[in-house]
Amino acid sequence: MPQPLPLQALLPEDLARLVPSVTLAEARTLVSSVHRDKDPFVPSSRVRKVARVAVANAAHVPTLEVVRQARSALDPFLKLVFQTSDERLLESVRIPLERAGRFSVCVSSQVGCALGCAFCATGRLGLTRNLETWEIVEQVRAVRRTLDATRGERVHGVVFQGMGEPLANAERVIAAVRVLTCPSAGAIDARNVTVCTAGLPSGILTLARELPRVRLGWSVGSALAGKRRTLMPIDGAHPLEDVFWAGVEHAKLTRLAPLWAVTLLSGVNDGDDHARALGQLAARFTHETGRHPRISIIPYNRIADDATDPFRRVSDLAEQRFRDTVHALGTFTHKRYSGGSDVAAACGQLAARA
Repeated sequence: MPQPLPLQALLPEDLARLVPSVTLAEARTLVSSVHRDKDPFVPSSRVRKVARVAVANAAHVPTLEVVRQARSALDPFLKLVFQTSDERLLESVRIPLERAGRFSVCVSSQVGCALGCAFCATGRLGLTRNLETWEIVEQVRAVRRTLDATRGERVHGVVFQGMGEPLANAERVIAAVRVLTCPSAGAIDARNVTVCTAGLPSGILTLARELPRVRLGWSVGSALAGKRRTLMPIDGAHPLEDVFWAGVEHAKLTRLAPLWAVTLLSGVNDGDDHARALGQLAARFTHETGRHPRISIIPYNRIADDATDPFRRVSDLAEQRFRDTVHALGTFTHKRYSGGSDVAAACGQLAARA
């Protein structure tokens, strides 16, 4: 017996194709109702009974159980911990933006992660499984329910920088982005969606072809290849140069400047040689594409409950020196505010604790 279709993971044209008795107009109505938390199976003058019954027989709206909401006492960040039907845990973060009432959602694409980046709590978990398209979409729907629409609060953007490597689950991530940006579904502007990667060149090129309006984020770690490999084992399979050139091709195809992220670790990747290498890499990128990468410097967030964590946050003075060195080589950097550290919601801290 075929599994029921998860309605929140379908575009209207998908639903009309998979359930032939439904017209495209009816499919738009049904999909829209799901993403506005209305019961799609309630009788409606806009959907014929035969179409509604056919969809009810073929589809459903599965949910993730929210087992915990953790509000930061330091800032307006909110972490949601979900449990899947197979009792796996994953996390998402509601991130406040500068404009009041606007939020971004940091979503997970996998349960755990196989890449083992040294400065990331998720990387220490190993990979359990990929998330399904509907499980990715459902994280955004759940965060929407925490907002007050009467006060104008809304999800403005989505960043795939939660648990997992998004481009290792590219098919489902791309499908989820299409749903989230569809006017009849998530209705989020594609320009406000960022898909981040530790560095999978083939996935970067796929992203450029399939989602040309979506921005690419790249976790650089270090622009010194030898050091990068000690921090990010993926560099052994996909060296820095290969990822760099995939990023160049992405920028040429999409005409979008990428986001580069560097988590500074005291005494590890914060020296002048690292800063110069990053500045030179950015200058090469600009020469090849005509676009400056947007470089985010991220203060390290300690991995919660781990007394053996070997890394420390850099001092403000060392961080400023690093940024000044990069800037002197022609590329501006900005310091990313990474909030919610008191509830393990900050960059690098997601580890799915119930």
